[in-house]
Amino acid sequence: MRVLFLGDIVARSGRTVVSKELPSLRRALKLDFVVANAENAAHGFGITEKICGELFEIGVDVITGGNHSWDKSEIIPYIAQEKRLLRPLNLPAETPGRGMGIYIDGSGRKIKVINIMARLFMELLDDPFSALEGELPLGTPKSAGFEAIIVDVHGEATSEKMALGHVADGHASLVVGTHTHVPTADSHVLVGGTAFQADAGMCGDYDSVIGMQKDGSIANFYRRFPRVRLSPANGEATLCGTFFETDPSTGLASRIEPVRIGGRLQNHIPTL
Repeated sequence: MRVLFLGDIVARSGRTVVSKELPSLRRALKLDFVVANAENAAHGFGITEKICGELFEIGVDVITGGNHSWDKSEIIPYIAQEKRLLRPLNLPAETPGRGMGIYIDGSGRKIKVINIMARLFMELLDDPFSALEGELPLGTPKSAGFEAIIVDVHGEATSEKMALGHVADGHASLVVGTHTHVPTADSHVLVGGTAFQADAGMCGDYDSVIGMQKDGSIANFYRRFPRVRLSPANGEATLCGTFFETDPSTGLASRIEPVRIGGRLQNHIPTL
């Protein structure tokens, strides 16, 4: 199975590059499934039902979230009923929506997607390690009937994301980080067969401060008050993500590569 995970889609520039590049990527890489973190898709803060519909229309199969999932209050009734839109699993049980979903691809194969939020330098949520372990099979993904198990760890600290990756090693197909908007250079297959990357980066304008216009962001570092309201950068965006393939006998990873297209970052497109 060939899967693409897209890093945080930030504002209009991020949506534009995904809309432009994803349909051709699905064909070129013969993708079976696409997951995208899109908690920043609506003007940099949150997501709306309309944007979800647009992403599903262009080929995103599942949308994950994080600490900004609730920034647009209109999303609350939608996330409560739309199974393709996830929020972090380790939120209180009464929180609308779900942190895990089971999906069927076009060939009838089952894929499990888990959305976890880390705690270091983040909100103090329920324990992400216990929450993740509770959703992982005792053996490989295939032993539990899944062609792939994909874990989005939304968090700040690479150490915590790495630790969660090792917890899932041998039980998940991919553990990939989101939230920092900076793609890390550590994509590799762990010793137990799980593909890992500490952060997939962002789909957004890198002539910015993690997707926000430079002047306001810099001003806020110089002074605490008055704060400048941040606005997303609107230049040409880079599509950033992670591509991986699974071994059909186990559901574990046989390959992982970064994906970068357009904008200011050095481009990299996997070949088959």
